[in-house]
Amino acid sequence: SHKFFSTLGSAIVERLGEFTEIGQSQLFLVALYVQITWRDVDFPVSRHLESLRSAYVRQESAPSQLQGDVSAMLEQLGWSHTEEHRTVEGFSLDMADPETKRAIEVDGPSHYLEDAPSGEYVVNGSTRFKARLLRSYGWNLANVAFFEWDRKTEAERHQLLADKLAQIGVVV
Repeated sequence: SHKFFSTLGSAIVERLGEFTEIGQSQLFLVALYVQITWRDVDFPVSRHLESLRSAYVRQESAPSQLQGDVSAMLEQLGWSHTEEHRTVEGFSLDMADPETKRAIEVDGPSHYLEDAPSGEYVVNGSTRFKARLLRSYGWNLANVAFFEWDRKTEAERHQLLADKLAQIGVVV
């Protein structure tokens, strides 16, 4: 498997300039995953992490109104946090306490797929992958889904966020 990654990585690097910015941002995630999973493997793409990281960072979207509402209520509950915290690896966290590596991510509809037969929402692959990578870097995460937040009273939203904070070890 070591030779596979070396050969594949070399072929990718030879054509790196042909990848779109989205492709380069996806390669960034692949390179991180290879580093975490197979630490002793020589994966030539990893030597281009900085430029790939830049492509990844440029792909991120602006904060939503939902994110702002959740952040404001978390402050009301007494959880001091940084919005849009950028980790050293390049990930953006919606709300984070960098010192304790605790974070809340707010997930709108683009983070989900809808299961046609049941109508239930299922977390999409890129959201799961980001969470997996962040956890491997020591982050403790909780997610607030748009459908958990919608149509709730203020008291229910307070309780929802208190529960999410408890998941990451914060008592309010």
